Amino acid sequence: MRKQKGFSLIELLIVVAIILIIAAIAIPNLLRARIAANESSAVASLRTINTAQISYYSNYPTVGFASVLSLLSGTCTGTSVPTSAGSCMIDTTLATGSKSGYSFAVAGNTSGYAAWANPISANQTGVNSFCSVQDAVVRKTGTSSISTCQGTETPLQ
Repeated sequence: MRKQKGFSLIELLIVVAIILIIAAIAIPNLLRARIAANESSAVASLRTINTAQISYYSNYPTVGFASVLSLLSGTCTGTSVPTSAGSCMIDTTLATGSKSGYSFAVAGNTSGYAAWANPISANQTGVNSFCSVQDAVVRKTGTSSISTCQGTETPLQ
């Protein structure tokens, strides 16, 4: 009788089972890490919006704060000049209202503004919603969707 080389079916099944166990442990941690990264990106984007809103108000005091994200964006090149309709203060990706698994919106007038970020898919792209008003403090809400910011939500540390 010749001796056969290779793995038996049982040995291969054991290896596959070990790989599946490792994947079952690693995938939830990977998803939590992605959610945390999306939330960090949303907070950073809100801080960018805060800075842009304050700069926009300083540059265009008769207009007030920007009422939509597109006013804070624009395609300014070396020869074009920023205007109140395209101030070139935020990137065009953020101006679309969607970035890193979060949707963004602003509302503004001459007396103040509010900006908020909601996860596009709750519990998959993010868990918390974030918002900010003209005091430039980013706040967290426990809900996954908000449409305004009162300024009374929990401030981030």
